[in-house]
Amino acid sequence: MIRKLVRQMLTAQIFSALTVSLCLLIDNVMISRFLGKEGIAAYGLANPLLLAIGAIGSLLASGIQVVCSKSLGRGSQTETNAGYSSAVAVAGGVSLVFMAAVLLFTPSFARLMGAGRSGKLFDWTRDYLAGFSIGAPASMGALVLVPFLQMAGQSKLLITAVLAMTVIDVGLDLLNALVFHGGMFGMGLASAVSYYAAMIISAFYFLSKKCVFRFSFRQVTCKKITELFESGFPASFGMAATVLLVFLMNRMLMGLGGQNALASFTVINTIGNSACCIVTGIGGISLTLCGVFYNEEDRTALYGLLRLLYRYAVFLGLCMGAVLLVFAPALVSVFIPGADEAREMAVLGLRIYAAGLIPCCLNALLKNAYQATGRVLLTEAVSLLEGALLPALAAFVLSRFLGVPGAWLFFPAGGLLTMLLIGLYVRARTGRIPWKPENYLLLREDFGVPPEDLMEADIHSLEEVAAVSRRAEEFCISRGQSPRLANHIALCIEEMADNTVRYGFSGDGKSHDLSVRILRRPDHWIVRFRDDCPAFDPVHYIPQEEKPAVGIRLVMALAEEAKYTYSLNMNHLVLRIPCDE
Repeated sequence: MIRKLVRQMLTAQIFSALTVSLCLLIDNVMISRFLGKEGIAAYGLANPLLLAIGAIGSLLASGIQVVCSKSLGRGSQTETNAGYSSAVAVAGGVSLVFMAAVLLFTPSFARLMGAGRSGKLFDWTRDYLAGFSIGAPASMGALVLVPFLQMAGQSKLLITAVLAMTVIDVGLDLLNALVFHGGMFGMGLASAVSYYAAMIISAFYFLSKKCVFRFSFRQVTCKKITELFESGFPASFGMAATVLLVFLMNRMLMGLGGQNALASFTVINTIGNSACCIVTGIGGISLTLCGVFYNEEDRTALYGLLRLLYRYAVFLGLCMGAVLLVFAPALVSVFIPGADEAREMAVLGLRIYAAGLIPCCLNALLKNAYQATGRVLLTEAVSLLEGALLPALAAFVLSRFLGVPGAWLFFPAGGLLTMLLIGLYVRARTGRIPWKPENYLLLREDFGVPPEDLMEADIHSLEEVAAVSRRAEEFCISRGQSPRLANHIALCIEEMADNTVRYGFSGDGKSHDLSVRILRRPDHWIVRFRDDCPAFDPVHYIPQEEKPAVGIRLVMALAEEAKYTYSLNMNHLVLRIPCDE
């Protein structure tokens, strides 16, 4: 089931990663075509502040993934709704303050970014910042709502919103350049409007009755807001490091090669950010699913997930790297047409950039897994090293010997050095060479349920329901439980699994999976059901047919506590059954 879930999530995660970079890429193309290299340079100088907007949104999005994966792992919809309400409220308030600050002090921000105090470069940097900042609430809202769309299984709506945003941005950029002649301000404003369009499309779900999340100002609490920020803080380290790196590289390249080098770096960074959607996708899955499995104390699922994501990271990094390597001249020509020094710089830099995609994917996978499993300081250290310190150091040192081409090694050198340091750290902590992906998780020896107190099974047919039910009964008796309690647990499995296979597996023409997990605690048993059928809440089920209703009522009567959630396109039901006294 993990393999199927990862495949389903990966496309949506990659598309969601494009929600910020796609508009920036389109703007860069339009600016280069209609305003030339000086326009690209102005855009590049504005980029750190644009990334700062994304950093705040990413902080909240990461906090949502951590906090809500914990509540989903515990089966608490109330806590998930509190996280949703608090995240939406904070995103709205912070983005409005950010927008007002940028609009009020735009000239000061332009000077801070290195645009000087006057001239065309200053004017264009200031104008783009003003236009783009109007969309800050929508761009931040997109980042915050994406995790909730994924949890609710609304991948198609997410893709629709991204495609609509792209088409609208292209259309408005063309109107700005060919009809309104609004310059850099119009380019930034076009992106802002396209973000609002994506938000309106997403609102069709969040404002509908079928939305699984419920917003309430009463659930917006200081405690939950603090939890979101604390959980998302490691991700903000990564974004803050990226802002710092772009700022330092801009200054360094202006000194090495002037506006040509700065324009080339902006093109490399823009194409690279879009290519890194695979990095964000891998990292997002790692953060969400590792959080769920860690809070379920499911060591087997964690190891299986990490091995699977490792393979995806290498495969996707290799494929995307090959695309950049082969098509670098064509991609750069979209931004810088004709043969000149800036274009040649950018082609070489983009091909060097391609070599860093596999290390970056692997580092994102591990970094987010560490965050999901509570190793916050390690996550922050990796984010800072990979995001700013090591790439900037590599660019500074190598450019002393190789000039501008040496600076282009910043991305692969930073990724490889970070991988090496992580491996050395794991070696020092475990005393073993970390050949296997699971060795990098650094789980406690006592983490999870002892194998002798755990039973797991996958069910695909009615015949398997009976077999798993008998196996569960034998398992409970072998652990010292009375035949009566063992029969109750077996009955719960038989009734719930039978209903899932009989009514959930049929009807939509798709193949489905059901997993059952039984574990023993000192004073109770936990029985967890997870399936990828259409949403069905047995805890609050209002019967329409008598037969399934009888079985569900019986199971709810036997359980001391029952929790249901629907997330990640899956039903999760957790039953707590007390042990024999």
